[in-house]
Amino acid sequence: MSTTSSLRAGSENAAAVARACRAIERAEVAPSLAELAASAGLSRFHFQRVFKRLTGVTPKTYAAAQRMARVREGLARGASVTAAMYAAGFSSSGRFYDSSTQRLGMTPGAVRRGGAGETIRFAVGECSLGSVLVAATAKGICLIALGDDPAALVRTLQDRFPMAALAGGDADFERWVAAVVGLVEKPARGLALPLDIRGTAFQVRVWEALRGIPPGSTASYAEIARRIGAAGASRAVAAACAANSLAVAIPCHRVVRTDGSLSGYRWGVERKAALLERERAAR
Repeated sequence: MSTTSSLRAGSENAAAVARACRAIERAEVAPSLAELAASAGLSRFHFQRVFKRLTGVTPKTYAAAQRMARVREGLARGASVTAAMYAAGFSSSGRFYDSSTQRLGMTPGAVRRGGAGETIRFAVGECSLGSVLVAATAKGICLIALGDDPAALVRTLQDRFPMAALAGGDADFERWVAAVVGLVEKPARGLALPLDIRGTAFQVRVWEALRGIPPGSTASYAEIARRIGAAGASRAVAAACAANSLAVAIPCHRVVRTDGSLSGYRWGVERKAALLERERAAR
């Protein structure tokens, strides 16, 4: 196939996948793989392969994520769990509850209540890179945020869990904060504390891959996409990095552009450079 033909085929595939995504988002009941493939004029096998290469997930996973997004929107508007579930297209409560906690990041009731019913301990400490907020549920640390303004960090926590009961940390929790501060100062040594990791299935795959990057080393977004079997999903990987709420513990600072240059970092590119320099010095 000539270069021109390859480019044309790639453009047509991208357009077909974009149409399929819109069809999935609009449909009350997710279209079957056969229906999506027929609409794109491709075989089911080839369509699924192209879809995953361009989006990082299969059509089935994409549809599941869209259904859960509709559930979350319904719960946020105050709908009952049952009403939100059926409005999103779930055919039975069994199927919904089998995957709801994993995909929503908390129980459906907790989402509807904005985290009400959960108690989150938190404290703000100081490190050489500014202020650091550490928050934890009963399961483990759910937020590590870096910044210049302690009040802004607390608002980040409130926005993430608007109805949760926030409690100041006790002496035991202060030791957790000290451990996180130590991680910022020496990021190569890791963190021996439990984490409450909340995200979509794709985000969790990306974050696990990030934790596999050795301290002092870096990987590109494209490399991470390939490692999780989603070659071509560099933008989705970048979005997952941006959604990481556990600074340093999940080392998104180790991900760089293909040319090795530093890209955006949720807590500031200067902090990203400093963390990498500390890891390289330790290595």
